[in-house]
Amino acid sequence: MSFKVAFIGAGSIGFTRKLLADLLTVPEFQNIQVAFTDINPDNLRMVTQLCQRDIDENGLNIRIESTLDRKEAFSGAKYVVNCVRVGMLEAFQTDIDIPLKYGVDQCVGDTLCAGGIMYGQRSAYEILQFCKDIRQFALPGCMLLNYSNPNAMVTWVCNQYGKVPTLGLCHGVQGGHAQIAQALGVPKEELDIICAGINHMTWYISVKHNGVELNDKLLAALEADEEVAKTEKVRIDMMKRFGYFSTESNGHLSEYVPWYRKHTENIHKYIDLGTWINGETGGYLRVCTEGRSWFETDFPNWLKEPPFAYTPENRSQEHGSWIIESLETGRLYRGHFNVVNNGCITNLPDDAVVEVPGYVDTHGINIPRIGELPLGPAACCMSNITVQRLAVEAAVHADIQLLRQAMMMDPLVGAVCEPDAIWQMVDEMLIAEAEWLPQYADEIERAKARWAKAEADGTLIPPIVTRGAARLHTKTVEEMARDKAAARANAAEADKAKSRPAAK
Repeated sequence: MSFKVAFIGAGSIGFTRKLLADLLTVPEFQNIQVAFTDINPDNLRMVTQLCQRDIDENGLNIRIESTLDRKEAFSGAKYVVNCVRVGMLEAFQTDIDIPLKYGVDQCVGDTLCAGGIMYGQRSAYEILQFCKDIRQFALPGCMLLNYSNPNAMVTWVCNQYGKVPTLGLCHGVQGGHAQIAQALGVPKEELDIICAGINHMTWYISVKHNGVELNDKLLAALEADEEVAKTEKVRIDMMKRFGYFSTESNGHLSEYVPWYRKHTENIHKYIDLGTWINGETGGYLRVCTEGRSWFETDFPNWLKEPPFAYTPENRSQEHGSWIIESLETGRLYRGHFNVVNNGCITNLPDDAVVEVPGYVDTHGINIPRIGELPLGPAACCMSNITVQRLAVEAAVHADIQLLRQAMMMDPLVGAVCEPDAIWQMVDEMLIAEAEWLPQYADEIERAKARWAKAEADGTLIPPIVTRGAARLHTKTVEEMARDKAAARANAAEADKAKSRPAAK
C-alpha cells in the first residue's frame, strides 16, 4: 500500500516526529511516500534529519522528500497534515503582551480571546493559500488534517472558503477522558464517553461504565481527587454551575468565559502554578519559547539518543494516524473530531465547526446525530461561536469592523475592556503583526495614521504596567541545562500539558 502524506509546518518537532512515527507503525504503511515542508530551513533540516534517522533505524525503505516549496510537497498527496504556527513565536509574543497592556491576562491565547482572534487573522490568509495549492497540486479529494490552532476557525475557513475537505484534530477529549477515569477509579478503556460542543469547550455529556451512566457521580469524584481539586478549579466550578465537565484544561477554559480572569487580583483564586496549563499568564508562550531554544541548541545530542521504535505500544493517542489507517484499511476507528456541524448538534448553527464523536472506515468520516446539547453548555459554546464567526469573516474579507466586533464579543476581552480600549488594542495589534497580515495592508496604514494622531493629541489610552497576575520567568538555555531531561521532554512533546507536576 502506497500513498503520499505531506506535512506542512514540518519544523514543528513535537507533532511531526510523533505523527510520522504513528503512521509508520501501521504495517501496511511502511512503503508510503512522505514529504516535509516548512518556511524555516534550519528547523526543516533538523526535523528531517531526525525523522530520517528514525526511519532508517527501523529498517524502512522510505526517503523523506524535504522541501521549502509547499507545491512540490503537495504534489500527488492524498493527505496533508497541517502543523503550522503562522508568525511563529514572534507573533505569539504580541498576542500575549499587547492585550496584557489593556488588562487582558491570557494563559494560552491561541484559540479565542484577543490572542486567538489575531492568530486566526494570520492563519486564515495563509491557510487559504495552502488550500489553493492543495486543490491544484494534490490528488483530487485530498484530505487536510488540521492540528493548528485556532482549530475551529482554521477548520471553518478551510471547509467554507478553502473548499478542501478538512478535519480538525485535538487531543483534549482524550486528556479529559483519562482524568475522569482516574477520578472515578475506572480503567480508561472501560469508560465509554460521549463529548459534544466546540473545540476546547467540548462537554462530557455521557460517561458510562458497563452501561451505567456515572455523570451524576463525577463532580463528587473530581472534588475528592486532591490533585484535581487544586489544579482544575475553573473546570470544577463550571461543572457545578453548568452540570457537565468540559474537556479543556483549567488555563484554556479560563480564557473562554468572562468570570475567572476578569480581575487581576482574583486570578490566583482559580489557577495553580504547578504547571503552565493550570492558568499561568502567558504559560504556553513560555514553554514553547523554552522548547524552541532548547531544540535549536541541543539538536546534535538528539541524534545520539535512541531512535523512535515503530511499535504498537509506542503509538500515541493522536487521531491522525488512526484516521488514515481506517480510511485506507477499513479498520474501524472511533474518535472525537472537529467538523462542520450540519445538524449534528441541533441547537448550534449548522455552519459552525463542532467537536463531536465520529466513526471512520473506508466509507469516510461518519458523524452521528447528537441532538440538542444541554442549554447551559450550548449557551457557553454559542458565545464562542459568535466570536469565531466574526473572526473568520473578518480574516477572509480583511474587515476591521468585524475584527473589532469579534474582540468586543469575546467573553474575556468584553469583560475587561471598554470599547475605546478595544478599538485601540486592535489598531496596536494590527500594526505590530503587519508582516503576517497582508490582507489588512490598507487598514494597517489607516491604523498607523490613527495611532500617530492620538499620540500627537495625547489621547492614547495609557497602557497598564503589569507582567500579569501569574507570569513566570522564561528560562535561558543555561538555566534549562540544569535539567536537560526536562528540557528535552518539553521540546519533544506535542502536547506540552501532558506532564503535569503536582499542584503548588
